[in-house]
Amino acid sequence: YSNLSNRVLFSDMLCMKTYPLELRHRVIRAVDNRIGTKKEIAETFSVSTSWIRKLLRRRKETGTLEPSACTQGRKPAFNGKDLEQLNKYVRENPDSTLEQIREHFSGTVNCSIVAVHNALKRLDWHYKKNRYERVSRTEKM
Repeated sequence: YSNLSNRVLFSDMLCMKTYPLELRHRVIRAVDNRIGTKKEIAETFSVSTSWIRKLLRRRKETGTLEPSACTQGRKPAFNGKDLEQLNKYVRENPDSTLEQIREHFSGTVNCSIVAVHNALKRLDWHYKKNRYERVSRTEKM
């Protein structure tokens, strides 16, 4: 149990939930109108003073209060056009192995067999007996 909870906590740390945009605007309005010190404003809105400083810096540098996108983690090997080509290739060659698919795309995509498997999974392809088929959408009883 503790190992599972550690994994959950770790995954939450990678991309934490951001404060709502409305709260960001209210805090900045309070700072701009000098309602109180940053410490008092932080206590009023239940945020930290360092977060207020970061928010002010973000507004100065980018001109917006929008949170930045979570860009952590490995990017998929197959994206956009490559993903469409993979889908087309598997439709035309449903009996291909992961290694054959990887070799076919070796000129455009440098990836592992696991990356090919993950891309096929995202496209809802499932290997059944000796060929790929679309995942059945019928519910299990």
